[in-house]
Amino acid sequence: MKKKIGVLVLSYGTPKSLDDVEAYYTHIRRGNPPGAEQLKELKDRYEAIVGGVFPLRENTDRQVERMQEELNKFNLPDAEFVCYQGLKHTDPFIEDGVRNMAADGITEAVGIVLAPHYSTMSVGTYIKRAKATAEEVGVQMSFIESYHLHPKLIEAFSQRVSAKLDLFEETGAKRDEVKVLFSAHSLPERILTMGDPYRDQLLETSEAVAAAAGVTNWQFTWQSAGRTAEPWLGPDVLETMKDLSERDVRYMLVSPLGFVSDHLEVLYDLDIEAQEVAEELDVRVMRIDSLNTDPLYMETLAECVLAECRKGALVHG
Repeated sequence: MKKKIGVLVLSYGTPKSLDDVEAYYTHIRRGNPPGAEQLKELKDRYEAIVGGVFPLRENTDRQVERMQEELNKFNLPDAEFVCYQGLKHTDPFIEDGVRNMAADGITEAVGIVLAPHYSTMSVGTYIKRAKATAEEVGVQMSFIESYHLHPKLIEAFSQRVSAKLDLFEETGAKRDEVKVLFSAHSLPERILTMGDPYRDQLLETSEAVAAAAGVTNWQFTWQSAGRTAEPWLGPDVLETMKDLSERDVRYMLVSPLGFVSDHLEVLYDLDIEAQEVAEELDVRVMRIDSLNTDPLYMETLAECVLAECRKGALVHG
């Protein structure tokens, strides 16, 4: 009999339907319900992305399924992998995922987040919650904190950058005229005084992807900052676009390296909001395709989990 090793696949989560948006938003706001105007604005954004469809939920389901398939392709003689979801702001919550493992008799597990870059304010909070529940229910669990320079992740992103630069060339733009804007979700500026690796890891990924794609005309920018009183990391991608336009840059390719799925921050913030700004500025802006279930990304996740299992002697194959 092969022993079963649990893999807790962690992600932010998204509502299942428009009816769930209020509960989801309330959880994000630590139990404080949104005002009517805030709730309407968020629902309107979901409505705007293909009539309110919730692609992140579907993407995450598929990613977890494909990841389990990829892990079991290793065909280890002593172990079989079983993947579970743990979501930060909706069910199945992180704690649910760990408890589901324990209920299935799993005692050894690895956690990995569907976000390549570590921050104490993002990935760190996922791990903290999962670790607390694992200790409570008796599951021995280790965690992969980041995988931002995994060769297959870099290859997957660089392929997407190159593919969109090819499209720019096909429509008459010169490749080196296109400014590549690598982006990620902003976080509060205070992470910089905490020694947090988030910004540095993102810059390392950007440099590696640019080198692999042969891109020299690039810069990093932020997006999707929260609306709180404290300052967030910037400049925002919309400000960057305006600044570049004033410097006569007419072609821009947004490459959101901090995101691995199509969801609100990609489908609304970039595909709708940024495109509206591009039209006002009379510049051409494209976005790279999201990784979603790209085979190279699935292999990245599976290889990271296998390496962690070997490090902890959970498997020997």
